[in-house]
Amino acid sequence: MLKTYLFLIGAIFCEVAGTMLLPVSQNFTKLIPTSSLAIFYLTAFYLLTFVVNKLPIAIVYATWSGLGIFTIAILGYIFFKQTLSWQAILGLFLIVIGVVLVNSYTIKLN
Repeated sequence: MLKTYLFLIGAIFCEVAGTMLLPVSQNFTKLIPTSSLAIFYLTAFYLLTFVVNKLPIAIVYATWSGLGIFTIAILGYIFFKQTLSWQAILGLFLIVIGVVLVNSYTIKLN
């Protein structure tokens, strides 16, 4: 089970890295950022193929997208100086709480 969650964390990392490269690619006109983001996205989906064999796809997708959204919002604030309202920050923490609850319940089932 630990290996499965490590693959999921790897997939989240790759998806976040690819997404963070989207503005840097400047509409896919910069070769290196565009190539890198494609590799990151493909790697993320490859890692997800191992995870969906062990966990329900709904749980996998909720975790992958929820933690990805949370991480991208924080990194967008740090690297791109994007601001978040307190309501958005509260919503992001609610996403994380939901991901923790969903995965806690899933672990008990397996």
